[in-house]
Amino acid sequence: MKIAIITETFLPSTDGVVTRLKEAIKYLRKQDHEVIVIAPDLGVTEYEGAIVEGVKTTTLPFYRSKKFSMPQKKVKKLLQEHDPDLVHVVNPAFVGAAGVYYANKLSYPLLASYHTHVPKYLNYYRLYPFVPAVWWYFRKLHNYADLNLCTSKAIQGELLDKKFHNVHVWDRGVAVDHYHPDHKNEAMRGRLSGGEPNNKLLVFVGRLAPEKEIEKIRPLLEKRDDLSLAIVGDGPNKEALEKTFAGTKTVFTGLLHGDELAQAFASSDALIFPSVTETLGLVILESMASGLPVIAAKSGPTMEQVEDGRTGLLFENENTDSMIEAVDRLEDEQLYQQLSKNAREEAEKHGWQKPAEQILDYYHQTLEVYQQNQAKDAKKSKIKVTE
Repeated sequence: MKIAIITETFLPSTDGVVTRLKEAIKYLRKQDHEVIVIAPDLGVTEYEGAIVEGVKTTTLPFYRSKKFSMPQKKVKKLLQEHDPDLVHVVNPAFVGAAGVYYANKLSYPLLASYHTHVPKYLNYYRLYPFVPAVWWYFRKLHNYADLNLCTSKAIQGELLDKKFHNVHVWDRGVAVDHYHPDHKNEAMRGRLSGGEPNNKLLVFVGRLAPEKEIEKIRPLLEKRDDLSLAIVGDGPNKEALEKTFAGTKTVFTGLLHGDELAQAFASSDALIFPSVTETLGLVILESMASGLPVIAAKSGPTMEQVEDGRTGLLFENENTDSMIEAVDRLEDEQLYQQLSKNAREEAEKHGWQKPAEQILDYYHQTLEVYQQNQAKDAKKSKIKVTE
């Protein structure tokens, strides 16, 4: 097949969406499928033999730390030029909206995948009056697709409740060889702990944005002086968070990649995950593969990955005492060792092979649904003409 993937985010950006796409593209290329990626122009022109077509970018006033591409006619030109067998629009919102529009206009089979829970994010930017309109917008875009994907059963249920059509779950995955307990590194632990490696070291990994609710972690550091926190990542809320955590044992590392990121996970004692807005949260599985228990706020997608008392410890969202109690449980050395062992064993069940094979199956299903829809439309047209 020739597959056009239109995405709001791609290399050199690093997030869960990009990680998933990279693994899918590697698999598709090994199977000799042709892949064209249409994405914001950030200088990348090729990945694993896939052509990357950059489209003009802009900076949005409310999110200056990232460049986006707006809907534009160049998407139509690129689709006509490459003439794919199928179009996969990832997170349709801006340039992805053009992908949906032109895929339909040019009669290409269309799959759309939902990765970012934007309607929930709006509450953290004081934009709650727009939530119904945003749900309407995303539902309209996704319901143009022959088939829709999301990344957890919890989100699947929510999307079906919102009347999204034909929604399936694209399974999670992790690079189990890259993220591994063997990457533990004393120098990295010293760096993350601010020179206090004997402290209990918690790590947060992700985008520094309001919806991640990172500020909820601060009471932990006020309660215990033997606790250090490493915040790995960057984003629009970085300066505000640096002020929030001033005077605490917190280190901001900025973005870490590759071996450094693997070392950061493995050299910590636990991942702290306060967000309840994720559609999945790939860093959970990455930390588990590194042998880290996960201490996380309860939410549907998180509870699909973390089993309380077996692979991690869950706390009630917005409940500081519950969070502190979860962290205190790590002092039980026998429990901690069992959590670490179980976390790694669970992650080993979720390599990238299955999700990569799965996306190819979904592409074939999309083609089948498209053909069925074409046959139905032809039948309807014939009936109208007869009448």
